[in-house]
Amino acid sequence: MSERGAPARDVAAAFRALYGYEPEGVWAAPGRVNLIGEYTDFNEGFVMPLALPHTAVAAVARRTDGAVRIHSADIAGPVVELRADELAPLSGAGWAAYPAGVLWALREAGHAVPGADIHLTSTVPTGAGLSSSAALEVVTALALRDLCELPLWLPELAALAQRAENAFVGVPCGIMDQTASACCMAGHVLHLDARDLTTRHIPFDLPAQGLRLLVVDTRVKHALGDGAYAERRAGCEQGARELGVRTLRELPYARLPDALGELSSGTVRAYVRHVVSDNERVTRVAGLLAAGDVRGVGPVLTEGHASLRDDLRVSCAELDLVVDTAVAAGALGARMTGGGFGGSAIVLAEEAALDAVAKAVAAAFERASLTAPRIFEAVPSPGARRLA
Repeated sequence: MSERGAPARDVAAAFRALYGYEPEGVWAAPGRVNLIGEYTDFNEGFVMPLALPHTAVAAVARRTDGAVRIHSADIAGPVVELRADELAPLSGAGWAAYPAGVLWALREAGHAVPGADIHLTSTVPTGAGLSSSAALEVVTALALRDLCELPLWLPELAALAQRAENAFVGVPCGIMDQTASACCMAGHVLHLDARDLTTRHIPFDLPAQGLRLLVVDTRVKHALGDGAYAERRAGCEQGARELGVRTLRELPYARLPDALGELSSGTVRAYVRHVVSDNERVTRVAGLLAAGDVRGVGPVLTEGHASLRDDLRVSCAELDLVVDTAVAAGALGARMTGGGFGGSAIVLAEEAALDAVAKAVAAAFERASLTAPRIFEAVPSPGARRLA
């Protein structure tokens, strides 16, 4: 049955059972996996994500009394009840801070958004580095935009969703996750310039090339709000200040060797080396895809993982095990994806080698007495949309 059928009906029915009346609509927004370009977006660099078929789905209706009621089918607990005019950043609303923060950000931007009743469910794995929080933010933003007839384009919604996560929730993420959830197209990767927010959709039809892209969720949970992400962002900003540039985007790759010698800290030096080289890797991958050399992307992924592991130090033993095992089993390339400290890795492989690679990774986890990883194919899927 189509996405616009059963999921929309089920979520609408759950809304009706919960709140006692019909929702005004049902919307969906996807999680994402990032092909290349990590920790580059807040440095105004380049990223290349694709949307996953896994989505957050929301049934929503407006309220005229200023009340905000939020419920998730996936989290045990009652309806979270808030007041639109009392929403405040860092107020400790738990998971509900993500959708509530969007309503706050819209109102702070001057948009007339009343209260709302919201019922959510999601198939985006949480804690897996696949942007489950961005999916919640973007689906809420899209629903409120449509219901309140706000004059906002999808990139503007993404920016407001990012503001909700930065200012309301307190996670200093870049713009990639929300833009990917809002703007991706089926069958494409999204080339995003985080400086001017221009986007380019690049065809990414792996089956036509006899290839597949796997996501391996290590089931090691990560939390970007614990300070590690913020520390790396601060280190990148320090590097930019020492080099006399506004952001690391302004540092050309060709100047990197000389620039590294101008930095006072070995840690900052490593962060700068990763960001500038990963920007170059995004440009390289875009060129490979344009030339039809998709297989050439594999070694770039593995190179990017080494940079994340050694310079940025955001990998972990489980992610390294995925990458090393997959490449040894015949994958074209692999790397961790997302914020790191757990979460997921991606693996680019020939279709004929797919089963062998997946089995090798699963066996490696079993030998290490680790929880079995969740392995699934990354299918480039559409961004946020209304279902009903």
